[in-house]
Amino acid sequence: MTMAPETAIDAPVLELRNVSKYFGSVISLKDISTSVRAGEVTCILGDNGAGKSTLIKTLSGVYQPDEGEVLMDGQPITLDSPRAALDAGIATVFQDLAVVPLMSVWRNFFLGSEPTKGKGPFKRFDQATAKSIARKELKDMGIDIRDPDQAVGTLSGGERQSVAIARAVYFGARVLILDEPTSALGVKQAGVVLKYIVQARDRGLAVVFITHNPHHAFPVGDRFLILNRGHSMGDFAKNEITREELTAMMAGGAELEQLAHELSRDSADPQVREAGREFKDEAADLGIAD
Repeated sequence: MTMAPETAIDAPVLELRNVSKYFGSVISLKDISTSVRAGEVTCILGDNGAGKSTLIKTLSGVYQPDEGEVLMDGQPITLDSPRAALDAGIATVFQDLAVVPLMSVWRNFFLGSEPTKGKGPFKRFDQATAKSIARKELKDMGIDIRDPDQAVGTLSGGERQSVAIARAVYFGARVLILDEPTSALGVKQAGVVLKYIVQARDRGLAVVFITHNPHHAFPVGDRFLILNRGHSMGDFAKNEITREELTAMMAGGAELEQLAHELSRDSADPQVREAGREFKDEAADLGIAD
């Protein structure tokens, strides 16, 4: 049967084909393939050491793949620096956010790309324009900052993430990569960030959401790439996998089943044995253990 060609709407904005990255004898990524489409959230999941950081740095131009290729709009592209990635429309919001805590919200919004007025020796930072644009863009993203003049360091973790997301959207990002944006946040603030991820998706961006938390990824994700020690465990559309299956694949079912068995059987402490039995019951509910 002949497959229908992808339409322009369905075609990936960003695509990885069999990308591998080595550091000496260490395999950091091996034959990773996935696609990122406009108006979708692609979640890249994995535990510590799974290869998520290497993949982020490959997409953001810090590393170049040793094998495979990166495509933008169907054409191979060389991302040989973070500037090249930005010029291609790929914006990465790292965990440290690249903000200056003592500077105001609007100064951070334009950090490194300040609007100016005047010419020649009279050129200067256009503060009024910067404040106006920052306020409008944050409002358009549904972000309620009490005062754009307040220092970024006084904002909550979720609010700081939202400023970084709005900044990337304003400066023309087509692909927005978010590096563990909810990892250090409480339940409420994590929910706020997830809301902004959905808003960025609804504005037509292709969003790459890197996380180790399937409970954060599944509600907002449209596609899921699961990494384990640099290898792909699978690339699934949302209708192809359940949250329980996603959790089981990420956790490593065999390892957790063995741990639960050892806890419930071998410990001399009855509380530890009981905890092991409860852990095993929860794992069984997720389909990890019998």
